[in-house]
Amino acid sequence: MRESVQTLAYGSWPSPIDAALAAAHDGRPDDVGFVGDEVWWTAPRPAEGGRRTLVRRHPDGTEEPVLPPPWNVRSRVIEYGGRPWSAFTTPTGPLVVFVNFADQRLYAYEPGGAEPRPLTPVSPVGGGLRWAEPQARPERGEVWCVLEEFTGDGPTDVRRVLAAVPLDGSAADDRSAVRELTDDRHRFVTGPRVSPDGRRAAWLAWDHPRMPWDGTELLVAGIGADGTFHDAEAVAGGPEESVAQADWAPDGSLLYASDRTGWWNLYRDGRPLCTREEEFGGPLWKLGQRWFAPLDNGLIAVVHGRGATALGILDPETGEVVDAAGPWTEFAATLAAHGERVVSVGAGPHSAYEVVELDTRTGRARVVGAPHHDAVDPAHYPEPQVRTFTGPGGRDIHAQVHPPHHPAHTGPEGELPPYVIWAHGGPTSRSPLVLDLEIAYFTSRGIGVAEVNYGGSTGHGREYRNRLREQWGVVDVEDCAAVALALADEGTADPARLAVRGGSAGGWTSAASLAATDVYACGTVIYPILDLTGWGTGETHDFESQYLESLIGPLAEVPDRYAERSPAEHADRVTAPFLLLQGLDDPICPPVQCERFLDRMAGRGVPHAYIAFEGEGHGFRRAETMVRALEAELSLYAQVFGFEAPGVPTLELTE
Repeated sequence: MRESVQTLAYGSWPSPIDAALAAAHDGRPDDVGFVGDEVWWTAPRPAEGGRRTLVRRHPDGTEEPVLPPPWNVRSRVIEYGGRPWSAFTTPTGPLVVFVNFADQRLYAYEPGGAEPRPLTPVSPVGGGLRWAEPQARPERGEVWCVLEEFTGDGPTDVRRVLAAVPLDGSAADDRSAVRELTDDRHRFVTGPRVSPDGRRAAWLAWDHPRMPWDGTELLVAGIGADGTFHDAEAVAGGPEESVAQADWAPDGSLLYASDRTGWWNLYRDGRPLCTREEEFGGPLWKLGQRWFAPLDNGLIAVVHGRGATALGILDPETGEVVDAAGPWTEFAATLAAHGERVVSVGAGPHSAYEVVELDTRTGRARVVGAPHHDAVDPAHYPEPQVRTFTGPGGRDIHAQVHPPHHPAHTGPEGELPPYVIWAHGGPTSRSPLVLDLEIAYFTSRGIGVAEVNYGGSTGHGREYRNRLREQWGVVDVEDCAAVALALADEGTADPARLAVRGGSAGGWTSAASLAATDVYACGTVIYPILDLTGWGTGETHDFESQYLESLIGPLAEVPDRYAERSPAEHADRVTAPFLLLQGLDDPICPPVQCERFLDRMAGRGVPHAYIAFEGEGHGFRRAETMVRALEAELSLYAQVFGFEAPGVPTLELTE
């Protein structure tokens, strides 16, 4: 017989989802690919120092890690990385080429054989030599990839080219043995895609101050008999046209995703294939992301949608898209095709990301890797609501609301629950509607969560994305506050117990919200940007070093705007308690930003805590870090909102 529902204060409900469980399920499979008939992918290992390993699925369905600890398959190109591996079959088995995170060298490895052997040298200059999107070209005895080469000690002393690395290891100690395929006229490049006849290569390029979602160029060059590129020319893209991906169809036509109409749609040799007000591409935060993959039969596998994404098959002759059936409501920008098989990574509100294979002959989709298993009774999972709120000027604000939910507990009659507003990172990104045990950690205890896809988020077209141009710290702050106040006004949330929380750009929005509004009783600020002037003048990495030119405006023209919007410049306006979490090895949002902010908060009498984690960068990856961070966040809310958090260490707040 089911237990009767008990009444307990919101926030204090006992939950089987503890911080250790949430940490153990953090991260997702990525970088899917076929090696022969096998499906391979990278996978997180929070309990193994936060490394990523490479996993293969054998024909009998068993999964096996390809590389043991401490090998960490992860690239640092543009700091956010890129596809870090490729493989091909040989008479003796697969040969894998991968990037090792610790030294960023390319390695070759035959599973079951000797230790991985280095293919590229170590450079003592600045950030050294880094590689992404390796593509094996065994017929030439090479692997083609993106090379990021530091030329000095500064974060922007860097050049990027396409390069060919010998597979025989002759470049392991000899930089001159690396053959450059392009010059460095463009600041950023993606890996080359080679046409079926091997005579042409296509890749994307862009330059400061543009980000790839602002404008890129699609370049095509001929490939000579000696493997050199020649006569490169731009065939699509421009300053206000973002080409997110390009690839060749089997018939030699060039496919690409462009937002020239305001939505990332697909084109073949410049002609639209499926004109819709939805996205068939996205923001290129990592090199090698894929939203489409051509099939041998002329069809195209696509990850597409408006807001949420689906996995489908596009018929380029009719423009019709047929989506895969299943419980997945979100697919990641990773996709591979082999014959009539397609693999991607999908998730839903009640299932975490898993590797999904679609058989295009039958239309059947099934999980083939990293299957979701319910670690607890799914009755404890959130029950999210997809909503659209009205913001200033009547503008739409997209959000996902996760009310407090527990099968055996409810809050006291007449009491409204606390809510935490989650601001995603990027800010050119969005919050997908998927099962996240970090969210369940709070909702199962009686704390609501609202994920706000504020103006500037992706998935809703370029116009929605452009709302944040020169308005960062305004539109995002207003939209988050509008959702919080709407939840309070409709009687969903307690207006006296609202919090704001976010990491990276979301950390900026959280801190800016505490400085600019009185909506929130407290906030959690995670590896944030806090000082725009410092961040925009050398305190971050090259990829985003001029991002503020579009988010805030040109520094030379509007320097006062940089100061006016920075929380570090307005510490006196922050009166609500806060928790600040930071990785000490973060090259994107460095600890100096937090330290400067805390110096200006000193002696002001605002309760706060600062926890810095050694060995963590931008995005926490170690299980022990995530446990401490989640428990500290819950303790902050318990102290500010006035409830007990049994079994959670009390966060010491100082003033």
